[in-house]
Amino acid sequence: MTGLRERKKAETRAALGWAAIHLTVERGYDNVRVEDIAEAAGVSPRTFNNYFASKAEAIASRHLDRSLRTAAALRERPADEPLWAALTQAALEQFRPGPEVEAMPSPAHAQWVAGVRTMLAEPALQGERLRAVAIAEAELAAAIAERTGTDLATDMYPRLVAAAASAAVAVAMQHYLDSADPPTPIERLITDAFTQVAAGLPPPGR
Repeated sequence: MTGLRERKKAETRAALGWAAIHLTVERGYDNVRVEDIAEAAGVSPRTFNNYFASKAEAIASRHLDRSLRTAAALRERPADEPLWAALTQAALEQFRPGPEVEAMPSPAHAQWVAGVRTMLAEPALQGERLRAVAIAEAELAAAIAERTGTDLATDMYPRLVAAAASAAVAVAMQHYLDSADPPTPIERLITDAFTQVAAGLPPPGR
């Protein structure tokens, strides 16, 4: 029962986070209320407040939760798998569309990209986004330290890898937004970004 309860909570949180993003992209940040998000996710405003303190936190939660799941997935990868191969697979697992996306699919790419860019430029979101990135990188660094036998207190390595992985995902997502329609699949972009980082970022053509 505990596992079922936790899964239902995770599904509700994902539905609220996605609804917050979807409605903000569609209408603009100032034109979305907590009540709208709750209704789109099929829950009450009170339930929304049980999960998030603001719509900005709900929007930022998708990146945070995806990153936390990446850290958890990394801990489950085979111990003898090379680190960057394990990181790549752990990250890719989190980009499979969940039921919340299937229930509320994105619009056409050009329309979606325009809305996402406007949303990401919203000043009210900046603090929550920075907070989400910091928490996500810290958790990923902890998982990397466990996997590599390094010490977060004395070794830079796990934090460097976590920061590099976080940057690789961010660049891949930005490249996706910048892609022509139809866009390059995000899974391919993430794989390519991680492969380049793992290779030491050699100059193109060498």
